[in-house]
Amino acid sequence: MFDRIDHIGVAVEEIEPVLELYRDRFELRVAHREIVREQGVEAVLLDVGENHVELLAPLAPDTPVGRYLAKNGPGLHHVAYQVGDIDATLDALRQAGLQLIDERPRTGIRGSRVAFLHPRSTAGVLTEIVEPARVAASAAHAGGAQGAAGTGAAGEAA
Repeated sequence: MFDRIDHIGVAVEEIEPVLELYRDRFELRVAHREIVREQGVEAVLLDVGENHVELLAPLAPDTPVGRYLAKNGPGLHHVAYQVGDIDATLDALRQAGLQLIDERPRTGIRGSRVAFLHPRSTAGVLTEIVEPARVAASAAHAGGAQGAAGTGAAGEAA
């Protein structure tokens, strides 16, 4: 079902001080930086082998990551798994009885399609599934997926 770990998400109050740690001290390369207004975050992806660490800073306190930080403080936010077909994966997870935060994929960063699973269904871990843009674009071109865009950013557990 899951192809590999895509990234781990880390919630931070501000990007720059934490970016200094990951980029300058841990020597991780910045792969991508983007503001995802739909999810209310600034996201920075840093390379770790073929995977990433995703730093997430809220654009406002009333966003999912802003509320997460107010409740839990900074730290590990979610684990994201890459999939080849997010629609089929969501169907399989739904049929397996898992509680979905997103019934349908939504926009993340870098042209991928993303969806989150509720931590109540995943042993307390906010879980994201990610269909990379190249897979999403191929599916849309073949008549599969409709409208694709954005690696995750900021699921919210209700």
